[in-house]
Amino acid sequence: MSVTPQAARPATRPAPAFRGRIGRDARSGHYAVPGRYRLHLSTACPQGLAIAVTHSLLGIGDSCPVTFLPAVPDGPDGGHSALRPLYDASAHRHPGPALAPVLSDGWSGRIVSTHAPDITRDLDRHFGDGRPALYPCGTDAGPWTDVEAVERLCARGVEEAAQRAGRADGDPAERAGALDVLFRALDELEQRLRDHDHVAGPRLTAADVTLWVTLVQLDTVHRHHLDARAVHRVADHPGLWDHARRLTAHPAFGTHLDLAGTARRHHARCRGREAAGAAVPVLDWAAHADRARRAGRP
Repeated sequence: MSVTPQAARPATRPAPAFRGRIGRDARSGHYAVPGRYRLHLSTACPQGLAIAVTHSLLGIGDSCPVTFLPAVPDGPDGGHSALRPLYDASAHRHPGPALAPVLSDGWSGRIVSTHAPDITRDLDRHFGDGRPALYPCGTDAGPWTDVEAVERLCARGVEEAAQRAGRADGDPAERAGALDVLFRALDELEQRLRDHDHVAGPRLTAADVTLWVTLVQLDTVHRHHLDARAVHRVADHPGLWDHARRLTAHPAFGTHLDLAGTARRHHARCRGREAAGAAVPVLDWAAHADRARRAGRP
């Protein structure tokens, strides 16, 4: 007799989504007060990694401190036990796992948001301390500063397509179609870097953060489930990987790269089979991240 593990059973009711916004509506009470909020992140998770990089680029460690969580959640339901009190305080008898990332409110002891895109935008808008915005708007916006377009391209054209292409039980035609989507997306991103130093314009924006995290996942996670020919095609985008290399050497990026934790998280969650592409990574991430750590030391 087979028994479905408790963590795999669907919840009896959908888990509530936490989508509070800082400073969006005065009635919400979430005013942008330095020291009031705290981030809870695992940098082995792509969403947590993106928030951690954004947080470092903004230089807001004093305004909004961070609690870093283990790469692999320790709760029996796949959540983080350290976050359970926050979830229970925010939603009575919360039915789902206590997942990261979380933006919490120290005044109320409750969760403001678990939605990573909202969290990064609110940090940029309200805690940037005069630094150039990572989400340009107004007169700075244009065809090369379309951050949301790059985010969609990375999410659908790279992340989702790579997942479909690497499924061991997928139909060969479906995998081939997913690879076509992946290669077209990488081609478009490569084109964006032909005449610019950054993927959405002349300076660094949130689009570069998204792209970097996406390439990290592509090379350290999804590559393991692609064949050697597909990995060769992925690597044949020199502008993209040069950009990833430069960003990894930046202290705000490379110091947060947890390769061992990412591998543990992948093996804990993944049930697929490794393919021939697993042998050789596109980038030596550890070497470039070590440069970032040395550069970040006082």
